[in-house]
Amino acid sequence: MLSLAAGAPAVLACVLLLHLYVDDGKVRWTVGAVAVLVWLFTSLALRERVLRPLQTAANLLAALREEDFSVRGRGARAGDPLGELLLEINHLADTLHAQRVGSLEAGALLRRVMDEIEVAVLAFDGRGRAVLANRAAGKLLGIPLSLLLESGGLDAGRLRLEEALAGESPRVMELNLPGASGRFEMRRSTFRMGGLPHQLLVLADLRRALREEERLAWQRLVRVLGHEINNSLAPIHSISSGLKGAAPEDVEAGLAVIERRAESLMRFMSAYTRLARLPPPQLAPVDVEEWIKRVAALEKRIPVSVRGGPPASVQADADQLEQLLINLIRNAADAALETGGAVEVSWSVGQRQLEISVVDEGPGLVSTANLFVPFFTTKANGSGIGLALSRQIAEAHQGSLALENRRDRRGARARLRLPL
Repeated sequence: MLSLAAGAPAVLACVLLLHLYVDDGKVRWTVGAVAVLVWLFTSLALRERVLRPLQTAANLLAALREEDFSVRGRGARAGDPLGELLLEINHLADTLHAQRVGSLEAGALLRRVMDEIEVAVLAFDGRGRAVLANRAAGKLLGIPLSLLLESGGLDAGRLRLEEALAGESPRVMELNLPGASGRFEMRRSTFRMGGLPHQLLVLADLRRALREEERLAWQRLVRVLGHEINNSLAPIHSISSGLKGAAPEDVEAGLAVIERRAESLMRFMSAYTRLARLPPPQLAPVDVEEWIKRVAALEKRIPVSVRGGPPASVQADADQLEQLLINLIRNAADAALETGGAVEVSWSVGQRQLEISVVDEGPGLVSTANLFVPFFTTKANGSGIGLALSRQIAEAHQGSLALENRRDRRGARARLRLPL
């Protein structure tokens, strides 16, 4: 109809001119008929070449708007502007279809992963209502997912997760929930969904990991205790059983061996008591330079050089820090004496923390796997608690202790970091 209406004014003008200026009726009717035929032919051609492709393009765009990516325009060909328009719409539909399939597959994979992991994952909107949750979250909260997310989702207060949505992240916190209670590692981050900010909450149950660590710790402790006690009891039993009817001098020698083994066992138990009963640090200002120089001067077997750093003071237990640094310098000196090398202590300050470095020119560390295992030692007269106690002291001060081989030359480096 639009194509016919577009040519109607021209046809009417032609008929009017024929009526005014052509007197011959036959000519008038002939020319008029030709004009009408041209009008009809042009209208049909316009409809097929312009209006139909435009209507097809409109239908394709409407299908894309409704997310129906299966519809394609037929008869599209290059070289024709309207045909090229249909080709581009077809390409757009192919691209959107591929993206839709990829998005659906990625979403299905994400849902599968979230359902299979044992970590609770929840998402909350700006009102604090749960909008997403996995199966582990429903189990932890003791609520079916259908009820958890119905009617816009339950709010964090009803789920007992208000505390988890506030405060610092990550952190370890105690939670008492219907599905489980105990220590959980909480991680929280923000993201946008539907243009609005949301919070993603991840809760990892630490009970299994802690139980496994506790089991391994007990196994190591029992193994070490059994080894040390057997080393003392075996010779005591052997000697005591052989003292029956022995000569007085043999009895005296046997008793001396028993005494030495008993003293060794007592030293071992005393070392264990020190490690197990480390008191909480009594914090007070400690001048770093004075502390390091005083402890370095205690090592008499080998000179310990101190490379000065910036003035600094830490809040710490002076006695515990002294014991820590004594252990590090003694270990460094033991290693340096094997090769005739040197020992150096230095410190630096950065990012609100103090770093103390104790380096030696000894043979280096053969293995770092058991360095901090209590009672593990490679020294003939070592107790195996020095490094374990040192790390315990560092962590009690919210710091850290690490050992590594030097990269610039042979030797080892101990790094002690303490907060300022």
